[in-house]
Amino acid sequence: MAKFTVPVRQGETLTATVQDLTYEGMGVIKVQDYPLFVDNALPGEEVTALVTRTNKTYGFARVSQRLTTSPDRVAGEFTDYLQTGIAPLAHLRYPAQLAFKQAQVQHLFAAQHLDIEVLPTLASPQQTKYRNKAQIPVQTIHGELTTGFYRKRSHHLVPLTDFFIQDPRIDEIIVTVRDILRQLDVSAYDERTRRGVLRHIMVRRGHTTGEVMIVLVVTQTVPALKLAAQMIADAVPDLTTLLWNVNSRNTNVILSGDNRVVAGPGYITDTIGDRRFHISPQSFFQINAAQTPHLYAIAQELAAFSGNETVIDAYAGIGTIGLTIAPQVKQVYGMEVVPEAVADARANAELNGITNAEYTVGTAEAVLPKWQSDGVQADVLIVDPPRKGVAESFITTVGAMRIPRVIYVSCNPATLARDLVRFQAQGYAVTSPTHVVDMFPQTPHIESVTRLDLR
Repeated sequence: MAKFTVPVRQGETLTATVQDLTYEGMGVIKVQDYPLFVDNALPGEEVTALVTRTNKTYGFARVSQRLTTSPDRVAGEFTDYLQTGIAPLAHLRYPAQLAFKQAQVQHLFAAQHLDIEVLPTLASPQQTKYRNKAQIPVQTIHGELTTGFYRKRSHHLVPLTDFFIQDPRIDEIIVTVRDILRQLDVSAYDERTRRGVLRHIMVRRGHTTGEVMIVLVVTQTVPALKLAAQMIADAVPDLTTLLWNVNSRNTNVILSGDNRVVAGPGYITDTIGDRRFHISPQSFFQINAAQTPHLYAIAQELAAFSGNETVIDAYAGIGTIGLTIAPQVKQVYGMEVVPEAVADARANAELNGITNAEYTVGTAEAVLPKWQSDGVQADVLIVDPPRKGVAESFITTVGAMRIPRVIYVSCNPATLARDLVRFQAQGYAVTSPTHVVDMFPQTPHIESVTRLDLR
């Protein structure tokens, strides 16, 4: 076999037409079928590009001149948001973003030979300023504590104060907290030397309640933090709770399990529909609160509850889906591997006066057979897994239990497509179109809901 030669060199300049958009929102140029991925380039645009990096199978390039402009391009400069990955689709008109997401799901289904209709993407009520949670890294830049976001594929911090897709009040609070910590000379953690105190500033804000949680992720508690707590409380009048999260490990994981409540109850409250939820620092809660009721309404519509169903809520988190549907069904059984989340789910059931939902700590492989031996006969299974999707052993267990209906809420269409094939092997079939819901405008992340029935 002839040795493959990369047809371009690092430092070379070329002119080409952008042919496609990757899942990450990068333009694709092909030179003799060799792909170059280019930031801030849209399909149909002719560009002059500088090759910045190559390997055997693909390379990267940077636009040095745009010779033609796509009609789907948004006017304006979005370099910081594109370079950091905060908003990789910020330069793409919103209707084109919606079409892109539908096409991504269609492409991934076709790659798995799945003949499933994919409905047009449901637009978000808010296209910017929608995120109710921020985890902002810090670094010392020019001798000052600086907030921002990492440039893609690096640990170089790009200084930012307007994060574009976050609740504007969260952005304001981050600046306020940063300035207080600057005043007190609280040092930023340096992952190279493993010295310094502050790693991240985390802020959560209730979309409907306006309640604010601030979490300072620190390597240790130092005397300056005591004064910082008082100054933050004075400067942030809408503060509901303040915590330190002590994380001294050499890790990229942001939060440790060591939460120390400094002020307030250690949680905030927000609502989905008429349900209220306590949200702790580690709680999973949908970050686009204005769109969440629409997502859950689609799941309920596909489930077609009659009022007599027993429902299993897998990957239950703090109970948001299960407690939302509880009044429409006979009984909800929720499971979750994180003990703190189960405690939150139980507390949220009590908070809402819901008595037909119970939550258990454990894996599906362990909990589902136990429930079955206890006489639980589930009619509907709802799964809302993380991006890695559902374990194959979970799907095998579900198939063995012969649960008649599955509602799959996915945040990653690639693992969804893989899992649908595995469900088919257990005798399930997709019986209605997949709904794509835009929970993450300006980003390539895709949420969807799919119904499967046992044949």
